[in-house]
Amino acid sequence: MSDEINDAGTQPEEEPRPLTRAEKRREDRERSGKMEFYDWVQCFVGALVVGILIFMFGIRVVNVKGNSMNPTLLWYDRIVTTNFLYSPKAGDVVVVQTDTYGPDPLVKRVIAVGGQTVDIDFTEGVVYVDGEALDEPYVAAPTLTREDFEGPFTVPEGCLFLMGDNRNESTDSRRATIGAVDERCVIGKVIFILLPAPGPDGSRDFGRFGSVYR
Repeated sequence: MSDEINDAGTQPEEEPRPLTRAEKRREDRERSGKMEFYDWVQCFVGALVVGILIFMFGIRVVNVKGNSMNPTLLWYDRIVTTNFLYSPKAGDVVVVQTDTYGPDPLVKRVIAVGGQTVDIDFTEGVVYVDGEALDEPYVAAPTLTREDFEGPFTVPEGCLFLMGDNRNESTDSRRATIGAVDERCVIGKVIFILLPAPGPDGSRDFGRFGSVYR
């Protein structure tokens, strides 16, 4: 008696045996384990890529302490800074670390760079750079507080003259303990507000989210 063959000239395949409940549970566990492993791999790779980008672009998140940059920045704002290919220029808001003041970083605005001359009319509250009055819509009030400043003052090369936007409540380059700050002390340029500070009722004004240069 000859064996049956199918149209392709091979013996017909046997029907697969249905899996038992125990086998199905084991298969489901194996499949779930593989998916969980792949998820962990994806998370690890994603975190690694983000870490590399942060390292490459010098991105840092900084918490603002103090009121010296009101109204541009408020106490407890969380800001993003970068030092990637950065060269300071007048008008930039920067975070600096200077040992002459203390261990805490300072957030200030660059008023002048090396070679420029700063003078301040404390009667009118006007700041001059190279003889030109600055247009400063970002300040909280005119600059009336002298501190230790004696002008005109020419900023040394490689240094920055920094001031807070809250001019009369700011410890900055007008004070002898800070003076002109070496550019190498710059941690980074402030790019934007990541998380606005909470108000008295705990709510946050997310209209302030975004760039500090407006």
